[in-house]
Parts: sequence; C-alpha cells; structure tokens
Amino acid sequence: MSSRDASLPDVGVVIVAAGAGLRAGPGEPKQFRPILGVPMLLRALRPFTSHPEVSQVVAVLPRAFVEHPPDWLAKVMGDRLILARGGESRTDSVRSGVKALRDDCRLILVHDAARPFPVRATIDAVIARARSGVGAVAAVPLSDTVKEVKGDARVTRTVPRTGLWRAQTPQGFPRTMLVDAFNRLKLADPPPTDDGELCERAGFPVDVVPDSPHNFKVTTPDDFRIADALARELR
Repeated sequence: MSSRDASLPDVGVVIVAAGAGLRAGPGEPKQFRPILGVPMLLRALRPFTSHPEVSQVVAVLPRAFVEHPPDWLAKVMGDRLILARGGESRTDSVRSGVKALRDDCRLILVHDAARPFPVRATIDAVIARARSGVGAVAAVPLSDTVKEVKGDARVTRTVPRTGLWRAQTPQGFPRTMLVDAFNRLKLADPPPTDDGELCERAGFPVDVVPDSPHNFKVTTPDDFRIADALARELR
C-alpha cells in the first residue's frame, strides 16, 4: 500500500441504522431507544466520532429521519458526522453510506448501530488490519455447542465448533476493496449477510480480529435489559 501522512485521519465510518428493528417490540425505532438514558445510536457513534484516525462518520438512517433527525442527533451533526438515506437492503444502505463519505477516507469501517458497546482496542485492531490491505472482521470464537436442525426441531448433527467464529462489527476494508466488491455483486446474487461476506465472494482476503463479548447486538426487549445492566457496569 502507498505511504500516507500519519498525522491526517483517513478512516471513514458507516454506521448502519436504517432497519425497522421489529423484534425489539412496538415503539420508536430501536436505534433511537435509550440505554441507561443515552440513545443506542449515540452510544454506537461516540467511539468513532472521537477516534483520532477517523476523518468522517456517516449514519445511515431511514429516509424520514434523514430529513427530520431527532434533536439529540441534529445537535452533534457537522462536517465530521453526516447522514445518508438507507436502502432496501443492508448492502444498499452500506453502499449509500460509502458513497456519502469524503474522498480522503481511504479505509472504511462498517458498524451496526445495534452494537452500542464497540471496544476501542477492537476498533484500533480492525483499522490496523485493514490498513495492511485485507478485510478485517471483529469476531468472537464460538463457545456454545452448535446443532443443525431439520424442520422445526429434529437435530440432524452436531457441528464441530473448532474454527467457527461469530462475526460482529466493526468490519474494516480498504475503500478500493469494498467498492470493487460492491461492483462485482450481481442483482441475482443472494444478499450477503455482512460486508465480510461481500468481500469474500469477490475473492478478497478477510481476517478475523478478536473482539469483546460486550460488543453484542441489541435485538430484543431482553437485550435492552442486558444492555442497561452493562451500561451501569461500564460507566
């Protein structure tokens, strides 16, 4: 990779927050719901907007909230934090966020707004790995026994968990790699479940970066209760 001025931030971050979050139950979109008084999206944003290597952050939201963001979000917007409209799929939303980033963002991190506790050490490690020219996926090794099930309940086999990791975010990539992977994706292809898979399909090398279990995805009402307890512990 070419040399760069280490004093200039060159990382762009796409925070994916365009989903409906239906499994979280009725109410406002889950990304705006508070965790111990702080909106979940704001918790997810802060470690990136304050990072010295980050040049710009894009929060990708549903169209209505891009036009009329919540007051707490509008107050922190500026050159460093902007908004972009989400698409029909997660991949479309990430692509929209990448397009909105300035050209000086040579590395791209993608992070789910539903993961409100990203760890600084993991962010640093993902940036460093992506800077070496490969994709980098924050992940934790599986510790549970995994069953393959046929139909509704019948176990067909136990899957060996050696070498299996649970992918999380942030995930980081050289910008040229991610854009190239988007360009190779065909309309008839099944949608990738994350950006690591997108780059894997395009033939690019992707590594895992060990992450913290604290960086879990908040999906259900029970997850919000766990997140409140963790936020009390971490404050």
